[in-house]
Amino acid sequence: MEESVYKFIEVVGFSETSWEDAARAAITAVDKSVRDMRVAEVLKMDMRLEDNRIVGYRTKLKVSFKLE
Repeated sequence: MEESVYKFIEVVGFSETSWEDAARAAITAVDKSVRDMRVAEVLKMDMRLEDNRIVGYRTKLKVSFKLE
């Protein structure tokens, strides 16, 4: 069996509509510069507030990918 090495990075996505869309935005951005992503783990979700109202959702992910 072939040995593999993986790297982890942390990214934060933002969306005005949902945490799921924020996670999708983060993965879409990572996909532009990283190949062979394997796992994305949600580390934290929070909201951006203005005048006591929710104006956006943030999702922090830990993403792993295989090193070549």
